[in-house]
Amino acid sequence: MTQTWIPGQKARTQGPPRRPAGGARASARLTGRGGVVALFAACFLSLLLAAWTGWPMLADVALVMTCGLVACYTRPAGLRSVVVCPPLAFCAGSILAQLITAPDTFSALAGVLITLGTATLWLFTGTVLTMAIAFGRGWRPELAATVLGNLRVALRERRPRGDRWAERRLPSRAQR
Repeated sequence: MTQTWIPGQKARTQGPPRRPAGGARASARLTGRGGVVALFAACFLSLLLAAWTGWPMLADVALVMTCGLVACYTRPAGLRSVVVCPPLAFCAGSILAQLITAPDTFSALAGVLITLGTATLWLFTGTVLTMAIAFGRGWRPELAATVLGNLRVALRERRPRGDRWAERRLPSRAQR
């Protein structure tokens, strides 16, 4: 530590540089792709560990925890891809883990279906948790331009006339 003396002022001690206001959390941020890869890796590794130990609940709990962590540590610009990917990452991880651990193809297919069937509530919980955290962090889903365009056209076709709403009819193809 050094002291700095400026004429007319008291000597002041300089310490280490200050951390950002968010603390350690502000320094570690994932991109959208990084969040998807982290979620896939966590699902795959937890499914492998669950298959080898015989604890299927391990993969489900790891999925929900990873969904929360990935949603917290992803940059706001990448939240759209993170919100969509929990079921897809779990399905891909399940397929890959079953292909590695199952003795034949039929057993792998049956294992994937059983894993997805038993993990449905956990998948739903992880996806809802991811969406709730993303909403809390400022993510808002946007309507597609075509939906808004169709809505504008539909509203333009119905205009108030007098006391009632009347639908304006477009000429049919036969009249053209």
